[in-house]
Amino acid sequence: MEPMDIVGKSKEDASLPKATMTKIIKEMLPPDVRVARDAQDLLIECCVEFINLVSSESNEVCSKEEKRTIAPEHVLKALEVLGFSEYIEEVYAAYEQHRHETMQDSLKGGKWSNGAEMTEEEALAEQQRMFAEARARMNGSNTAPKQPEPEQSLES
Repeated sequence: MEPMDIVGKSKEDASLPKATMTKIIKEMLPPDVRVARDAQDLLIECCVEFINLVSSESNEVCSKEEKRTIAPEHVLKALEVLGFSEYIEEVYAAYEQHRHETMQDSLKGGKWSNGAEMTEEEALAEQQRMFAEARARMNGSNTAPKQPEPEQSLES
């Protein structure tokens, strides 16, 4: 029988994206250093195990405080309990940077906003144009639909 983690999936189900991890590993090393595939796999397994360890301890800290949601403070306390105190300052700085970037994104209107605001009429016209393009593609037409004429405003 396989060892099971907290959510009931086998340990093999928990992993990190190999491409992303390989990129991180390569960025951390001098350009002339190569890493064997087995060594990369081992590093990825170590990262997964470290995340499991910190998550588990964070959950313990959270439970002791009779909370149901693990907060950043719980993770920082878990690092201290596990003997990783030397990383707390750097982890906290990364957390603060993440919070700042997230706050900036929300002030800009979220990830879908390009910073330019549209009126409701402009948004409706853009939606209709996109629907027409999609219909043309679905019908196998290679010609782009005619752009709608901008409506004349009463101010002109």
